[in-house]
This record gives sequence, structure tokens and C-alpha cells, in this order.
Amino acid sequence: MNEYKDIWVFAEQREQRLMNVSLEILGEARKLADKKGVKVCAVLVGYGVKGLAEELIKYGADVVYVIDNPLLKNYTTEGYAKVIADLTNELNPEVILYGATYIGRDLAPRIASRLHTGLTADCTGLDIDENGLLLQIRPAFGGNLIATIICPERRPQMATVRPGVMKKAPKDEKREGKIIEIQANIKESDIRTQIVDIIKEAKSKVNIEEADIIVSGGRGVGGAEGFKLIQQLADVLGGVVGASRAAVDAGWISQDHQVGQTGKTVRPKLYIACGISGAIQHIAGMGSAKTIVAINKNPDAPIFKVADYGIVGDLFKVVPALIEEIKRVKNSEMA
Repeated sequence: MNEYKDIWVFAEQREQRLMNVSLEILGEARKLADKKGVKVCAVLVGYGVKGLAEELIKYGADVVYVIDNPLLKNYTTEGYAKVIADLTNELNPEVILYGATYIGRDLAPRIASRLHTGLTADCTGLDIDENGLLLQIRPAFGGNLIATIICPERRPQMATVRPGVMKKAPKDEKREGKIIEIQANIKESDIRTQIVDIIKEAKSKVNIEEADIIVSGGRGVGGAEGFKLIQQLADVLGGVVGASRAAVDAGWISQDHQVGQTGKTVRPKLYIACGISGAIQHIAGMGSAKTIVAINKNPDAPIFKVADYGIVGDLFKVVPALIEEIKRVKNSEMA
């Protein structure tokens, strides 16, 4: 076990743009590495991506391993898994962390299988115990329990981390680190799938994890029609629409809007909860918002305990009044 050292972060990029979740995990990895007295290493895979390495250093990486190859331009499970597994076998990291994105959720289990190690998925917290083991914290049993998982007998210890749950470290423009270019031992025959074309989905999916303003609806919205009102308030504020699990499970809105332990974790500047009672699973996903406003006709709703501002009333009367007042203020500012 002593042969394994350092904490690695898979620095996910798409079209030569770093994903926010990778920078969030870097910030957390920095804390973990400081506890253990080891280095934080980012693994950057793609083609023409070396220019992103400096950004990773500024956000906390001590070392960036750049695996740059034309065969890695587009993500493929086999290509990425091979080069990262090869590098892992060569350098023996103690921990590898991935974002719980579509790519991370596909890639991490394949690498774990190649390395014969364990993997904890969708972590919402990470820590180091008294023995130096990685504590991997995640919701279990539909979000009703929080489990702490360890991997004492296998290395590297591996986990995927949900976007939005970790806080990005402040960017340090003066920070310096080492960039190491790795020659990928890969050929076309290693990649059995061929990407013929990439067609982006015409329907734009909401990205609530990066939104500054979120207006969410819950069971109190009453149905899919009620979310039209939620959308109107989000539009006048320049925000996006979120939802509770109850609303998603009822089929009123798609799952990419879901906030909570079994949905997405968000940190907006403003979070407005409309008709949401405030179950602990939902609060776990939005409790870090800078300002929380709750609108609910039940004065005893748990959401009011975490809200900075609360309005007790019928959301179908309160929200239209808010929309009109916001429009009035905007128009007066423009006059």
C-alpha cells in the first residue's frame, strides 16, 4: 500500500473546455491532499488540450499529466480507459476522482474494472479518516440514508462526485505547478467504436448546476400547467427552472430540472422554492444557496426553517404579483 501516493482528478474537457465539476473536485482534492501531505495531480486527456493545463494548476493541481493524441480527440470509453489505466499502473496513485457526468459515469467503472479496484458512485462528500483512507459519502436507499464507504484493501480508491456539491477553490493566478506530457500508447485497433459524426441535441437541456438564479416548483404547483407560471418567474429574473423530486416523479417536468439528493446539487445566488415543503433530501441539494426564498401556504412547512425570506400564501397569487412587480421595477429603471 505504501507504493501508492497522490490524489488524481480526471480533468474532464469537452471541445477543449474544462467542465466545472473538474474544477470543483480539484478544490476538494486540494484539501484532502493537504491533510495527507501528498500532491494533487490532474489527468487531462484529449487532442489539442495542453493549453488547459495552466488553468488546472491555478485551481489547485500540483502536477498535470497531459495525454494528447488525435485518437483521443473525441471521448470513447475504450480509448480514455486504456490511456488512464496504463498511466495509473505506471505511477500508482492512491486516489482517483471523477465528475459524476455522463462521461465520468461511463469511464470510471471501466477503469475500476481494469484495475480490479472498487468505485463509489455519486458522492456528495469526501474526507480522510484517521488511517488515511478516503471516506466516500453518498446518499443511499433513495436518499433516506447517508452512507460512508471505504475501500481498505484495494488501490487506487476511486469515486465519482456529483456536480455542484463541492466548492471551487479560488483561482490563484500566481500558482505554479508541473506539466508532464505523456505519450499515449494507443492505436486505432484499441478503439472498437468509431465516431462517425456528433449531432448536438436540438432541445436545450437546462443546466441548473451553473445557474445564478433558480425558481423551483414542488407538489404545490399542482401539475405541468403550474410550471408555466414558475417558468414565467424564472424568465423575468433571468434564471432557470428547478423542481422537487415529487414534481419530477409525477411527470410534471423532466428529471434534468430535479434538485436534491437524488437530483442535482446547486449553489445559486438566489433560490426561490414555490410549493415545496422542504424534505431533507431536497434541502440537501439547495441548502448552500446564498439566498433562499420560500413561498408556501403552509406556515409550518420545513422549507421556512432554511429560508432567508418566507412568504406564507397561495403561490398562484404570490408568484403573479412578484412577476408584475419585477416587470414594473425593470421598466422604471429603463425609463
